[in-house]
Amino acid sequence: MTMTSVAAKRDLDQVVEQAMQYAEKLMLLSQGSVDKHFDPFTDIDWDNPDFDPSAGPQRWILPASADPLGRHPWYRALPVEQQIEIGKYRQANIAKVGLQFESLLISGMVHYTAFHLDNGSREFRYCTHEMTEELNHTLMFQEMVNRIGEDVPGMGPVVRRLRHLVVPIANSFPNLFFMAVLGGEEPIDHIQKQILRSGEDVHPIMRGVMAIHIAEEARHISFAHEYLKHHVPEAGPVDRLVLSVMMPVIMWIVGRAIVTPPRAFFEKYDIPDEVRRELFFGSADARKVFSDYFVDVRALAQEIGLMNPLAKRVWKLLRIDGPTSRYRSEPIRRGATAA
Repeated sequence: MTMTSVAAKRDLDQVVEQAMQYAEKLMLLSQGSVDKHFDPFTDIDWDNPDFDPSAGPQRWILPASADPLGRHPWYRALPVEQQIEIGKYRQANIAKVGLQFESLLISGMVHYTAFHLDNGSREFRYCTHEMTEELNHTLMFQEMVNRIGEDVPGMGPVVRRLRHLVVPIANSFPNLFFMAVLGGEEPIDHIQKQILRSGEDVHPIMRGVMAIHIAEEARHISFAHEYLKHHVPEAGPVDRLVLSVMMPVIMWIVGRAIVTPPRAFFEKYDIPDEVRRELFFGSADARKVFSDYFVDVRALAQEIGLMNPLAKRVWKLLRIDGPTSRYRSEPIRRGATAA
């Protein structure tokens, strides 16, 4: 056997082994969805008197540990009643944004699985489990919005106009689609974990919804990571270069759509423009908070070879560069040295 044929056989064996490992991970994730899943109308005690939005209204005050508006001096100086009113609107709108994002994810994923995956694909089974869970999340988020009683819009008008691009992207560029999935899931997961880890007294509706969402999103985020680890290396060098540049762009666009409240929110409560800019764009703290949402994504980009010199410049240009996590969901420690 020649050296060339030996190398070819070794490469083939490695490809087969990686495919088997990927299939095994998909089966573990699928089994996890079978063994532990939630129903928003049996696992959340909506009729408990403590779940009434008017019960313990101070618990709607935005948590300073996890919400940039909640720790801003302008907000902290408001009367308690107004802090509560703003907090209820903001949390309801965050839930509505989550619902809309999950709906976009489902629309792209259902086309990808139904029309692009071969019979017998283990991706099909896991993706269908995930879509089932995401549909339950939309029910859960809408129930939270309905009970709070605020008529919130969710995402801004730009995303509403661009929503029709989701299915074509999922069909033609699935790697980009699953990057966009992470661009939405990672910030939401990061914010919710930060709130629960803070130990602050948040309203039981929020706590119940976040607990379920975090538990199931762990699988969803894991799948998106594993999908990109498996499929991105299969792409050619030019495609990988394009993906490396597009990854930070997608994180910035989708992340901003998720975490930035619509203009209607600032107009409704007469929030000054300088406060809006400082909260979400202008200050060093705001940029650091937004960049921290993607600490796991940067680690993924490095692992799958998408953190080349050109990509690093784009991450830096968009101000979402920074350290990488040592492990997924590593807590962000303020003032800690980057790993």
